[in-house]
Amino acid sequence: MPGGRLTQQERQQIALGLGDGLAYAEIARRLDRPTSTVTREVMRNGGPTSYRSDLAQRATERRTHQRRQTTPRGRGAAPQTHGRDPEAVREYEETFTTLLIAQGLPKMMARVLMALYTSDSGSLTASELAQHLQVSPASVSKAITFLDGQGLVRRERDERRRERYTADNDVWYQGTIAGARANLQLAETARQGIGVLGPDTPAAARLETIARFVDFIGESLMRAAEQARDILYSTPGTGTGTDADADGTAPADTKADTKPDTKPDAKPDPERA
Repeated sequence: MPGGRLTQQERQQIALGLGDGLAYAEIARRLDRPTSTVTREVMRNGGPTSYRSDLAQRATERRTHQRRQTTPRGRGAAPQTHGRDPEAVREYEETFTTLLIAQGLPKMMARVLMALYTSDSGSLTASELAQHLQVSPASVSKAITFLDGQGLVRRERDERRRERYTADNDVWYQGTIAGARANLQLAETARQGIGVLGPDTPAAARLETIARFVDFIGESLMRAAEQARDILYSTPGTGTGTDADADGTAPADTKADTKPDTKPDAKPDPERA
């Protein structure tokens, strides 16, 4: 499988594939490239509907030029522990960062969060973040302020009284709960329309079906998040901190809790309608 950066010809093939409606995996297969390479390339250059090979090529050349200017002379990629390939680590960080951006996180905030998640210490100072990301301390400060306000990072003091930033694992739990509550709110709003449209109309029946579906999803997510929360604070492979099975799934006595409370043909609750 070829390595290195994408060529201009490969970018043109990506653009043609997107125009034909091909999936990232199929485009990657035709280029003999990892799917993650194509995904990252598209998402960092406008997304599937706005990707242009010429603009993507120029953007890459500009980033390469900027990286050369900001990297101090005689200093290459940051040294890696555990025998890691620095280029592979950088590519992975870019892939994950691209996914975070696609989910709505601003670029610099996504880069800072990714740097924290991939650090073995789990926490970094502003100076360490600026050096790792090759950005100004002001950019790091702005990103940390945003992430702290969203509850995505914690501020701590080390033994030298330096402020360190830690990515809080509990954010995954809080985010899941927030998504579940949004589903429950959607179900409630859908049911409000039943009274407006008339309980015996096709439109009302459609809304009730939607409400039952998202209601079940929301309640299932909340139960699953509560059951799995301890996983965020356990050490992988130790079997401690959670009642989950070795494969990460809920134990048999809790899996039954995720079944629907009502059968598919159950009638709507008149009080909720």
